Amino acid sequence: MFNTAAEGFLNAVGASSGPLYATALLRAVKAAGPRASMPTGELRTIIAAMRDGIAQRGKAELGQRTMLDAWGPAADAAVNGRNADAIAAAARRGAEATRDMIATVGRAARLGERSLGNADPGSVSAAMLVEEICRAIKIA
Repeated sequence: MFNTAAEGFLNAVGASSGPLYATALLRAVKAAGPRASMPTGELRTIIAAMRDGIAQRGKAELGQRTMLDAWGPAADAAVNGRNADAIAAAARRGAEATRDMIATVGRAARLGERSLGNADPGSVSAAMLVEEICRAIKIA
C-alpha cells in the first residue's frame, strides 16, 4: 500500500511535495517490510521513518516553515511512545505553529514577512496525512 501511494504521489503531485511524499512513503515501505496488514505497534516506526525521509530529501530543518514542521513533532511524539491520537495532535500543533514563522526555504521564501499569519500549506497537508495514517493503522 505504501509503495502504491509513493508511486501515486510521485506521478500526480507537482512541485517538491510529490518527491518528498514519495520518499517518505518509500521509507515507510522499508520500515514496514512486506506484510499483509500493519500492526498498530508499527505506527511509531512508520511515522519516524517518513519524517527521516522528508528531512533527508528536502534538506530542511524544523522552524523553516515547511512540512517538516508537522512531521517533526509527530515523529518526536511517536519516538517517545505516544499513541496515534497524540501523534496526530502533535502534527496539527506543528502545522499551526508555522503561522508564526517566516518562510526561509522554498517558494514561500520569496514572501518573506508576508508569510506570517498563515499556516504553511505543506505543513497543513502533512498534518492531514499523518492524521489519516494514524487513523488507518489505529483501526487496522
